[in-house]
Amino acid sequence: MPNSHLSSEPRLPSHRPSKRMVVLILLGIVVYTGLLYFILVGPSSFRWKAIFGDPIYPENYNIHGIDISHHQAEVDWEVVANEAEVNGDPITFVIIKATEGSNRFDSLFNENFYHAKSQGLICGAYHFWSNHTSAKQQAVFFMDNVHLQEGDLPPVLDVEQYDEQLTKQEFCQNVLTWLKIVEDHFGATPIIYTGLKFKKKYLDGKEFDHFPYWIAHYYTKDLGYDGEWKFWQHTDVGHLKGVKGYVDLNVYNGSYYDLQQLTLRMTD
Repeated sequence: MPNSHLSSEPRLPSHRPSKRMVVLILLGIVVYTGLLYFILVGPSSFRWKAIFGDPIYPENYNIHGIDISHHQAEVDWEVVANEAEVNGDPITFVIIKATEGSNRFDSLFNENFYHAKSQGLICGAYHFWSNHTSAKQQAVFFMDNVHLQEGDLPPVLDVEQYDEQLTKQEFCQNVLTWLKIVEDHFGATPIIYTGLKFKKKYLDGKEFDHFPYWIAHYYTKDLGYDGEWKFWQHTDVGHLKGVKGYVDLNVYNGSYYDLQQLTLRMTD
């Protein structure tokens, strides 16, 4: 005889997802993960590779160099000059921070410059531009603290910050004032360092065309600049023997002979 009491109870609905639902959930996870990679990781994949020890550096350049400040602390210049390599090529040049604004002198500039040069590296010195003091004061401060000689790279102006209180024309005139004063002092055309976007937005006037450019543009195979340029800073997370932690890596757009021709020549 059937149990009428049991058969009269309502059946509870099953909460197990259907196979179709499982497939849709898995597909959604895959798509979401792919979008995250494309948006967040893809554009900086070169950076991630460099950070985790699998760097990809620009090809078809064999003149490599670094730029240094006190942030790298003590550098073993003998190792840098004789053992360090990028893509199998040695380090050829180094550009060292000297000054910032009108009163900040890099504490390791003299030490870095002397030891790097004593190891046969081609050396240069750069000034970090400040919008808080006049171009003339900054130029004088740089010239008082930096004494370049024959065989050194021309002085470098690092311009990364725009002064929002000025018009573009006024800002550019200030930059040109520094460049002109320093050029007259050293008898050599200064090099301008800046980022690719900054160059295109603020330093795109013809009055800057005759200056050699050192352009920063990271984590890409190509610089992406159609104009003339001399140096490309292609990463800020480089690894190099003789330097603790990360270091900026650069390539020179030309031969070693071209690089030598760019250096200072003393005239009688």
